[in-house]
Amino acid sequence: MMIFVVGISISVEHSAFAVISSYTLNSTVNYNVPTGPQGDILEVISNTEGKTETQKIPVNTLLFNITPHFQNNQLVSLSMALKPSLSNLYNKTGLFYKPKDIVFVYPIFTQAAYGNHGFYDYYNKKCDTSCLKVSIPTKINGIYSSSIAGAMALRLLDYPHITDVDIDKNPRILEQYDKVIVLHNEYVTQREFDAITGHRHVMYLYPNSMYAQVTTDYTANTITLVKGHGYTNKTISNGFGWKYDDSKYEYDTKCTSWNFFPAKNGVMLNCYPEYRMLYDATLLQYLQLSDSKMMHK
Repeated sequence: MMIFVVGISISVEHSAFAVISSYTLNSTVNYNVPTGPQGDILEVISNTEGKTETQKIPVNTLLFNITPHFQNNQLVSLSMALKPSLSNLYNKTGLFYKPKDIVFVYPIFTQAAYGNHGFYDYYNKKCDTSCLKVSIPTKINGIYSSSIAGAMALRLLDYPHITDVDIDKNPRILEQYDKVIVLHNEYVTQREFDAITGHRHVMYLYPNSMYAQVTTDYTANTITLVKGHGYTNKTISNGFGWKYDDSKYEYDTKCTSWNFFPAKNGVMLNCYPEYRMLYDATLLQYLQLSDSKMMHK
């Protein structure tokens, strides 16, 4: 068995539906190529704030083509694309021939927070408060913590997307959509928090969203941490004092017993579905159901 371990970038192969074009993933990814009958295995080792979890996903169960790319015999990237053989499933789970009235919010602020010399270097005592002001990325170079695999799956399924910036600049942008899917939007502004929690129909697909408050400076193109995640006081967890904080579910990354439960303005999932979305067709189908049907799995 050959095992390749790298920090992976994921990119979308040419597709008429792909707008987001490249991602990076800060989880460790092994692409195992056994010689036996088991077939290829995609092994993901996730380390979220010191909590490590390993998943081994048989490649033949994946709902998307995930192709390894090698350079000098080392795995350097993975690309992800639709499988022509699953077109009927995509028509059921995607929005190709349906109204584009569901939008997901890509967490660009969270991507920024997890970057080098960012918030987590401050939390881990690698730098001072200067790391609590970071540049807003100009490109989506997502990581596990910014729910990149889930965002990629939704984009390949023809879901419209916007970012934190779009909502912060124009909170009313959400009014044109019947349903808003929130990913791991851990760091948001007060304007964004108010717009999302005030929308009539929100699916909080990833736990630990709406967790810490940041402010924006679009002249300098930066975000700054204001409150939350133990800042400015160790007793402060959710920076908005949000009654519906669901962070306790963040570390269940296998989602073997996933289910939706009610929130004030929608539903929440009881696990972190980053990789489950790559092979669980039922979960993808649930994204378009009404709230009441979701809670009767």
